[in-house]
Formats: sequence, structure tokens, C-alpha cells
Amino acid sequence: MRATKKAICWRLFLCSFLFLESSSQDFGGQTQFICTSVPKDMDICAATLQNSVPGEDLKTTVMQLRETVLQQKETIMNQKETIRELTSKLARCESQSGAEPGDARAGGRKKEAGTKNTMGDVSRGPADTLTQLSQTLQSLKQRLENLEQFSRSNNSVQANSLKDLLQSKIDDLEKQVLSRVNSIEEGKPGLRNETEQRGRVESTLTSLHQRITDLEKGQRENRPLDKFQLTFPLRTNYMYAKVKKSLPEMYALTVCMWLKSNASPGVGTPFSYAVPGQANELVLIEWGNNPMEILINDKVAKLPFLINDGKWHHICVTWTTRDGVWEAFQDGVKRGSGENLAPYHPIKPQGLLILGQEQDTLGGGFDATQAFVGDLANFHIWDRKLSVGEIYNLATCSSKAQVGNVFAWMETSLDIYGGASKWTFEACRQLN
Repeated sequence: MRATKKAICWRLFLCSFLFLESSSQDFGGQTQFICTSVPKDMDICAATLQNSVPGEDLKTTVMQLRETVLQQKETIMNQKETIRELTSKLARCESQSGAEPGDARAGGRKKEAGTKNTMGDVSRGPADTLTQLSQTLQSLKQRLENLEQFSRSNNSVQANSLKDLLQSKIDDLEKQVLSRVNSIEEGKPGLRNETEQRGRVESTLTSLHQRITDLEKGQRENRPLDKFQLTFPLRTNYMYAKVKKSLPEMYALTVCMWLKSNASPGVGTPFSYAVPGQANELVLIEWGNNPMEILINDKVAKLPFLINDGKWHHICVTWTTRDGVWEAFQDGVKRGSGENLAPYHPIKPQGLLILGQEQDTLGGGFDATQAFVGDLANFHIWDRKLSVGEIYNLATCSSKAQVGNVFAWMETSLDIYGGASKWTFEACRQLN
């Protein structure tokens, strides 16, 4: 047992010696030997243990200091690694910020803050842009054919000359589209200037829409002010119509309209009504693969409408604040109903009613992906719930059909923006 104690003591002595030696080297000093007198009758091991306490404290302090230094070194290394990683990412971001739109698309859809997509609904790829341009050109051609028929029936020399001029402009646009197709097929050398080219094409299209609209104005004298339709030929964030008057506070309502669209996915937003502090006070929207929905104060009800078949359909939605009861009618037939849609919340006044776009802010914040594509006509609003018979009269274009007492469909009640066009509404004539 005593031999064991002596062994332990010698180990402590050696450890103390080595520690002091290493400590002196760490701090730049020289090795020192500490000699302590021990009484003759005292146990050497006990004396060693007793006198080792200050050394143990020093050892603990030094070890803590060394641990702190090691931790700081590790922290510095981690920070250096983080700095290198952030520097690398910053370099990549700087290189991409100077890249062309075509390069940014390689990483997926990128929509920078503050920018507006004015020509596409989902993708900004060249193929999608060309498809949309083709659709626009087809729409313009259709309108010119209608003008040609009108000019033939009315022997209008001025209409003929304008038609020829516009036809020439459309031919030039088609050449531009064909040129872009060729450039894509030859390795996409022309895509570097895509933004500039797109701007020129948009400007030309806007000018064409305006000139055709001016030409169509000559027909307004030959039709009543309510016998017209609005046409939104493609998804943009600049084609819309604004109702000149606001809506009053309403505790019940009926909204009816004629729609024609074959847009996919979703026909978009036929109308949206926003008030200060609430952009979704009253909205009708069919976005993406979702069914058509009506929103009141951000509360949602899914509607059983199927209308994107390229044919005219008459739809009506009624609602009362009492229990939030709603009903949906398509082509004069009730298709669905429900309750608890914004119950006891009246529709607020002093807002903005927009046709063709969904408002993210009061009167703005339009998103091309939510824009309405197609034709819209006979949009009416009442501050009461219409009866089944009244809705049927509207859907069948009966002479007994009423007009909205809150908003009635009149050309003089709308301001048109972005080239959305007006044309004679034919659906009721076909029914009668």
C-alpha cells in the first residue's frame, strides 16, 4: 500500500515538473525547479499533495487560458470560411446581375422586385413570348376582318384605307416574329437584345391596338352604348378597364356578366374591387388550376363554374351579409350555394372597381399571371339579391331583363387602358 502511495507521489511530481516546464516554455521563460522542505516525520506524499495545490490552481488557470485561445482560433477559422463563402456567393450574384434575361431563366423563374412582366403570364422564355405574340397578332387579324366586313357593308373608303395600313403593320410584325424564330433556331444569337426587342414589339402592339380602337370608334354611332363587349386578347399587367364610380356600402349584392374565354390555366380575374386597407374586398378570380372563386373581405367560396371552352356563358353570384349566404348561377341555372362567406361584413364603400386585373394594392399591383383573358360584356351589380326569374331573364337576354342599380354596363361608365378593345356584343343577338 505504501509503495502505491509512493508511486502516485512520484507521478504527481513528474506531472508537476513537466507542467511547469511546458508552462515556462509557453510563456517564454526558463525551466525552474521548486524545492520544498519536508519535516522528517511527515509523509512525503502528503507533503507533495499539500504543496501541490498552488500548482494545480496555476495549471487550471493556464488550461482555461489555452482553451480560450483554442476556441478563439476556431472561431476565427469559421469566420474566415464564412467570409470566403459569402465572397464567392457575392461574386456569383454580381456576375448574374449583369447577365441577360435568357441566362437568368436557366435557374428557374426569376421575378425581381419592382419589375413588371408585361408580355407573359408564367414564363418569360422566348417560345412563350412568341406564342403570346402570335395570339395577339391573331386577335388583331380577327378584328381587322370584322372591320373589313363592316367597311364592305357600309362602303367606307376611310375604313378600307385604314384597314390596309393596319394590315401592312401586322405583316411587318409577323416578319419580326419570324426573324426571332430564325435567330432562336440558329443558336439564339439575337436573345441578347431580347429586352430591347420586346420593348419595341410591345410599343408597336400598343400602337396597333390604339389605331384599331380608333377605327372601331366609328361604329359606336351605330349601336346602343350598352351593346358592347371588352376584349382582353392576352395576359398583361397593363390591359384593364376602370369603373368611374365607386360602390356604396352593401349588405347584399348580385353580380352578373357575360364571359367568353378559353384561357388555360384559369381565365384570370374578370373583376376586382379594392378599398383602403383591403385589396380583396370583392374579387372574382380563376387562377392557375384552381376553380373559380369569389372573395369577400379575403374570405373565399369556390364556385361551380365551367366556362373556359371559348363560348359565351352568363354567370351570376348573389350574396347577403346575413350568415354569408351565396348562390351561383351559370346560363340561368343555379349550380351551387353555400353560407358563412364573410358573414355580417358589409361591402365597404369608397373603393376602386377594376375589370380584367386583380389588385394587390388599391388601384394597382397588377400581376400578369392573374389577368383576365377573353371577352366580357353586360357586367351589372345590384345591392340586393335577384330572384331566380330575374337571373333567367338576364341569361336569356329577355326584354324584361333589368340593369344594375349600383353599376350598369355603359361605355361612358368605363375608362379603358392598355389596348383592351370594345366591340359589338353579339351573344344576345345570337340567342334572339
